[in-house]
Amino acid sequence: MTTDHPDTQSFTLAAIVESLLFVADAPVTVGQLTEAAGCEVRDVEAALQALAESYAGRGVRLQRKGNQVQLVSAPQAAPYIERFLGLSLSGKLSTAALETLAIIAYQQPVTRPQIEAIRGVNRDGVLRTLISKGLIEEVGRLETVGHPVLYGTTFEFLQYFGLNSLSELPPLEIDGDSHPTETLNQAEERADQLTQPDPTA
Repeated sequence: MTTDHPDTQSFTLAAIVESLLFVADAPVTVGQLTEAAGCEVRDVEAALQALAESYAGRGVRLQRKGNQVQLVSAPQAAPYIERFLGLSLSGKLSTAALETLAIIAYQQPVTRPQIEAIRGVNRDGVLRTLISKGLIEEVGRLETVGHPVLYGTTFEFLQYFGLNSLSELPPLEIDGDSHPTETLNQAEERADQLTQPDPTA
């Protein structure tokens, strides 16, 4: 990597990537970071890994969904940020919303008919609620008659449950009694515990 400014000669790639993520107002792709930094994809991946490790126990973290990454605040900081910004605490999801979100999280990409086939009821209203909360989004169209919408989770979904990536979702016990809703509910409870203010603070 070359640069025209002498002061940046000792600037690490991890620091450059961190700066790019800091000024980005939305998730960015690894390709965008690679192009901006003028280096190889493998180098950016290594820099991202280094950043993720360095953020352990700090107020920010690296969040990733597929090929997209962004900097976010740690879930433990949520009550303090809400107080600082004058925001009200958001309520918990309803059982129906959590059920639908669990199906999408573990089956994505998935269509509305596929969701309804699992739960056996119409989910139009719940889907609209989840979309309005930014927890799910349209990620494509199925190549069948009618081209039904495919739904997937968003970065906001990861933030809501205090996850760095989808790989951190609690595993399902396929041969056991575990249900996606119960598993996701455990994740929601964990996120609630993370965002509870420290009574000694």
